Amino acid sequence: MNNEICFNPFSLSGKRILVTGATSGLGEAIAQSCARMGAEMIVTGRDLDRLASSLDALYLISDLPHLSVPADLTIDEQRAELVAALGTEIDGLVHSAGISQLCPVRMMSAARLYEVQAINVEAPVMLTQALLKKKMVGIGGSILFISSIAAHIGVAGVSAYSGTKAALIAISRCLAMEVVNRRIRVNCLSPALVETSMLDRISLVVGAMKCEDSNYPLGFGKPEDVANAAIFMLSDASRWITGTTLVMDGGLTIS
Repeated sequence: MNNEICFNPFSLSGKRILVTGATSGLGEAIAQSCARMGAEMIVTGRDLDRLASSLDALYLISDLPHLSVPADLTIDEQRAELVAALGTEIDGLVHSAGISQLCPVRMMSAARLYEVQAINVEAPVMLTQALLKKKMVGIGGSILFISSIAAHIGVAGVSAYSGTKAALIAISRCLAMEVVNRRIRVNCLSPALVETSMLDRISLVVGAMKCEDSNYPLGFGKPEDVANAAIFMLSDASRWITGTTLVMDGGLTIS
């Protein structure tokens, strides 16, 4: 009876999880939430000071051997260094690093388009490729891409960002079929506006009226809302789910 009481399918105890973009916003929230659920965390980002702060926060949560590895994931050599630094295989991978460029198509430059694609698509896909090539994702592991509601609806001025997030969804479905023989699951989360620094930047550019939470029956999301969904996708509770995308929009698309 005691074993039944203690059973928690959402527990991440005994799992090693890598989170990219873990120095702010959703990535930081996901890393800390996973640590609270018992995971040993590996976090990566480009800003050394913020990465150090992220690691310190993890050690305040648990005394597991958490690790931080600075890396610009658009650079081949730094992706390879990150993979090498892991040492042993991981059980979960969350691709949270990304940027949003607000720019209508008529004003878009090739350089801006390539930058968004490099960070939002090329970096996570090629990091995944490097990990799979070395069999660093354990059997029964979980790979999670952070997509966006922008991949599902039309929003003026975010075509480059929307395109990259839609690409992640398509790629994840194909990847899910490629790794199913190792029972590795591949899924996406598609959150709408969440109360992070990115929301603040969007409000400054497009105006507060475009970011009214009155369009969201349940209001804007909070980072922990997305983190809780990530925990589900990384845990054994989602062991029968792969190749899918969970839309998290507070009711935006049904209102």
